[in-house]
This record gives sequence, structure tokens and C-alpha cells, in this order.
Amino acid sequence: MISKTKILEILTKLPESFDLEGLIERLIFIEKVEKGLAQSQAGQTYSTLEAKDLLKKWHK
Repeated sequence: MISKTKILEILTKLPESFDLEGLIERLIFIEKVEKGLAQSQAGQTYSTLEAKDLLKKWHK
């Protein structure tokens, strides 16, 4: 979840005119990055070997 403070911070860094679609894409990207960082800090990650094994299973 992205905070209102983070959104306001992003808005202040944008140029005076901007594309709404671009803003939405940027907000979604930032939210996903923050979620991934939180998962990483919580130890919710896969090792390289585990990831390779999962990919092999998915490609069958």
C-alpha cells in the first residue's frame, strides 16, 4: 500500500504538465517496488536455485 505522503512527494517532483496514465504507471511501479522490498526484508525470498526450480516447473 502506498501512503498519501509518498504520493504527494511524487506529485511535487512531476513537471507542471504530465500525462495521467504515466502518473498512474509510476505509482503502481513504486508500490510494487516497496512491496518487494518489504517482502525481502521479511525474508520472503527465493534463492537462485529455488527460483530456477520453480521456473522449470512453470515451463512444463
